[in-house]
Amino acid sequence: MSLTRRRFTLALGTTAGAAFARLRLPDRAEASLPPGATGSPIELNSNENPHGPSPRAREAMTRAQAVAGRYPDRADVAVREAIARAHGLRPENVCLGCGSTEILRMADMAFLGAGRTLVVAETTFEAVLAFAKVAQGEPVRVPLDPAFRHDLGAMARACTSRTGLVYVCNPNNPTGTIVSRRELDGFVAAVPKSAIVLVDEAYHHYVDDPEYASAASGVGRADNVVVTRTFSKIYGMAGMRLGYALGSPENIQAMASHALFSNANAAVLEAATASLGDEGHVAEQQRRNREAREWLVRELGRQGRRHIPSQTNFVMIHVGTDVTPLIEGFEKKGLLVGRRFPTMADWLRVSIGTLDEMRAFARALEELLPARAA
Repeated sequence: MSLTRRRFTLALGTTAGAAFARLRLPDRAEASLPPGATGSPIELNSNENPHGPSPRAREAMTRAQAVAGRYPDRADVAVREAIARAHGLRPENVCLGCGSTEILRMADMAFLGAGRTLVVAETTFEAVLAFAKVAQGEPVRVPLDPAFRHDLGAMARACTSRTGLVYVCNPNNPTGTIVSRRELDGFVAAVPKSAIVLVDEAYHHYVDDPEYASAASGVGRADNVVVTRTFSKIYGMAGMRLGYALGSPENIQAMASHALFSNANAAVLEAATASLGDEGHVAEQQRRNREAREWLVRELGRQGRRHIPSQTNFVMIHVGTDVTPLIEGFEKKGLLVGRRFPTMADWLRVSIGTLDEMRAFARALEELLPARAA
């Protein structure tokens, strides 16, 4: 349950918010252009939805101006109720975060600590590792399998009685791969019940593999499963910052005690309510993403480049050399792409933009790194 002003002072003593201000995830390059360039850069570096929020969500944001002078406690409750209905759960199974990144912080603070381990794939989204440092959790990194998927068997074997949290990003960022519902169910059964399995489903809506299914339905069956979602991706509200977690009332309460005070603003709460009821917008965004992703994959094939098959709104491309100079080369051409992942330093992650943006990326890639060189 999200904190209200009345409960804020009770949680203040256990919230380490100030410590997290020093953390900065390397998720974005500076949105700059080379000297003499004009226009805005093409941003293909942070897996955002280039089409933005739905018209309904935009209208809701505008309406929220009327209540901008009030704390949005009632809207907070309404959104949690709407999310609970969407998942067949109760409001006490839901907590909100300032983006799903805050949810990951809350989970680290609630379930880690000195002497507790965090089992995580290598490579995956780094936020949970960054926040674990502040929570004094000990990371246990398990390499991906040869197909760049979570090696769930190895991750289960890495769990001990000291494990507080196991992080599964499904689909995985940055590889775009998934684990199936059957595999995930078996994994949850193999993990000690004392460990929380945190399933990050930020890219859930982009998956079209029939073997995949959300872990959200397992929340009612396994007390140690927590699922996190975000409004930043398919709903196109990365700049508005809203995520949520689903879990047992006990786990949600443990996480919510580490939430920021009033961690969701009035505009994003109104927009979230509108977005949850706009199934047509979700379907349209899925279609647009699939169309642009499939075009890029065909072009990569034409150029003879290796890539990891993706179930998300980004693709990892093998470039055969350290990506740092290549990323800099793209920036000079007015395109912002990916970042360097230390364990996959010769792979480039590119977000799926519009079709025109994908064409611009493909042209720049061929100019910067001819396929024969890659």
